[in-house]
Amino acid sequence: MSMSFRARFLLGFLACAALIGYALYTQLVGGLLPCPLCIFQRVAFAVLGVVFLVGGLHAPTGRAGRRAYGVLAMVASVIGIAVAGNHVRLQHLPPDQVPACGPGLDYMLDVMPIGGVIRKVMTGSGECANVDWTFLGLSMPAWSLVWFVLLAGWAAYAAFRRR
Repeated sequence: MSMSFRARFLLGFLACAALIGYALYTQLVGGLLPCPLCIFQRVAFAVLGVVFLVGGLHAPTGRAGRRAYGVLAMVASVIGIAVAGNHVRLQHLPPDQVPACGPGLDYMLDVMPIGGVIRKVMTGSGECANVDWTFLGLSMPAWSLVWFVLLAGWAAYAAFRRR
């Protein structure tokens, strides 16, 4: 039995919800405070999750509709890949090349335009280079990168496969 587009997209939504849920658990229960790049990754997972949810609930029957949702999901995934990839890059810099710690995200949002905040966050700061959590030798941003790649492939398979 083959899964439908609806089932695949709803499963993608559940994966995004579980990933955000685990990130919140590590923050609220484990005390692992997210850096600005971590927050951007959560936003990317949330956007990707919304695309999966809307696509799954809508479940278009036409090829064009399925492909449109697939493209939207892949765009959200590519943004997540860029953010997580940058975060992983920062974590692998030699200590003398790690940027200095900057102001918090809340402060930057209060005093800077959104474009400036995005530029500042993507250049990274010292707190983003810290590795506070690992599983099977990979940091949380590395796992986020893996999941963004897997979910992009999942969306592409669901949206572009032949029936």
